[in-house]
Amino acid sequence: MSTVVVAVSGGLDSCALLHMLRFPGAGAVVPMLREGAFQPSRLVAAHFDHRMRPGSNADARWLRGLCAAWGVDLVTGVASEPPTSEAEARAARYGFLREVRRDLGARTIATAHHKDDQAETVLFRMFRGTGPAGLQGIEAERADGVWRPLLGVWRQDILDYARTVGLRWREDPTNVALGFARNALRHRVIPDAERLVAPGAKRALVRFAERAAHDEAGWESLIPRLLDSLDPEWRPEGVTVDRAGLLAFHPAVRARILRTLALELGFRPGSGVTALAVDFAESAGSGRTIDLGRSFVLRRDLDRLTLERRRTGSPTEDRPLLIHEPASGSGEVVLAGRSIWVGWGAAAGTRPGVVERFRPDELRFPLTVRGWEDGDRIRTSAGRRKLKRVFLEARIPAAERRRVPVLADAEGVVLWIPGVQRAPRPPGEAPARDVLPIGVG
Repeated sequence: MSTVVVAVSGGLDSCALLHMLRFPGAGAVVPMLREGAFQPSRLVAAHFDHRMRPGSNADARWLRGLCAAWGVDLVTGVASEPPTSEAEARAARYGFLREVRRDLGARTIATAHHKDDQAETVLFRMFRGTGPAGLQGIEAERADGVWRPLLGVWRQDILDYARTVGLRWREDPTNVALGFARNALRHRVIPDAERLVAPGAKRALVRFAERAAHDEAGWESLIPRLLDSLDPEWRPEGVTVDRAGLLAFHPAVRARILRTLALELGFRPGSGVTALAVDFAESAGSGRTIDLGRSFVLRRDLDRLTLERRRTGSPTEDRPLLIHEPASGSGEVVLAGRSIWVGWGAAAGTRPGVVERFRPDELRFPLTVRGWEDGDRIRTSAGRRKLKRVFLEARIPAAERRRVPVLADAEGVVLWIPGVQRAPRPPGEAPARDVLPIGVG
């Protein structure tokens, strides 16, 4: 068995865990530890001083004596600046533990989380509005090597063990301060719930986490088959799937699939971004793209949806331009490395180029000036025609077509190919003041 790094604060839980691992014959509360089935080649205790209270450095001095008596190596660390929140403290502590593990060439970090911690975690995440996956609570074994052997026992069991073996430990006075969320849940919210609402509230929270973990495992078993049904095409920068197949599923299933695809690409979208992606998949017209943040975009191309990293730094990167409303403005669209100026309203016609006039009431905003895409069509007096055919008749070379801008509305309908073709105007004439000119040059 390899080296195990044991996170030790000096409190009851972590000191009891270290004792169980060091002396497996002492009657540990976990059968695997009691029977000596887990035998690491080396134990190393790791203590991190957060500096969040006066005199915290005394814990490390006390642990040096304890570890020396037990024949266990101790590694200590100190925060450069005291964390300002529980989340910051946790991040600093785990960062230190990972450094110790790396320096020692260890594979496992053992922590002393137990069932009471599980109940608090589930309730805390409920209050924070976590999704179904978060309601699983704490994992007993994580993929990154964090191991929680006491997660199946209650704190009272650990206390009974400590008293039986005559264990001593340090009490952290901040553990009773209600200004910390975890302490408020532990000392006020859960006891009040058990006293006033349901006597078994704490146990019910743990059972809830177990059921949530069971359901998540069920989803994980189905996701590969659901993805296969969407004919996925993976590329280095992203993945494309069948849109109709995705829309055949319930919106909750669509959300799971899109989130799974994002996770595979290294992107963890929140619930709001996931909901935005689901809505886009259902309602966006062909050629539309939505920015999901973190350099990821979702795009619809006819009957396919593509989730990919937004490319940056390329001289030939296309950059479309959005016109959000009929008010005057200007900007640039980049197509195949070529910058093209666009002006609308009062700005139209202020530079050389072509200008077309539209009635605002016939436009669905936002408008997009972009490059043409395979499958684009434009309405003509003879019916809808592919842009590829329009380009052929206009004798535009294939190499130049990617530099030709098109104007499309919010539904992806092409309204205008500047200098080439305009979709027919709706019947009737509008007053001059109600016309929106758009110029491209």
